[in-house]
Amino acid sequence: MGLKAIKRVLFVCVGNSGRSQMAEAFFNHLAKGKALATSAGTSPASSIDSTVVDLMQELGIDMNGHYPKKFMFEMLDGADKVIIMGCGVEQACPAIFTETDDWGLVDPKGQSKEKVREIRDRIGDRVEKLIKEMGV
Repeated sequence: MGLKAIKRVLFVCVGNSGRSQMAEAFFNHLAKGKALATSAGTSPASSIDSTVVDLMQELGIDMNGHYPKKFMFEMLDGADKVIIMGCGVEQACPAIFTETDDWGLVDPKGQSKEKVREIRDRIGDRVEKLIKEMGV
């Protein structure tokens, strides 16, 4: 009896400093090691948006150690699911070379805390649904 490979999800956006980072953190928190998510950006920012870090902490999700990562084609190989975050990156995003879902989310960069909370909560809801769909 062989080992079952762990399911993997890749969240992609431009800066990898907000939406995709929240999705990665939510997914890994909720999947509890039964599946794994990572995130990346086509043009990664220098750091994660501090408002995003603070608002995820409100929910008890610690993002210490998270940092923006550059999207690499190799990331597609291990991914069971690739989700782009609605950044309008279709032309610039190499993830278009594989089947993706586009969540069409507003960029939290420069938004009020209330708006970022709204975006965070939408991401959390979608991640919960994704985890159920994947049977994790």
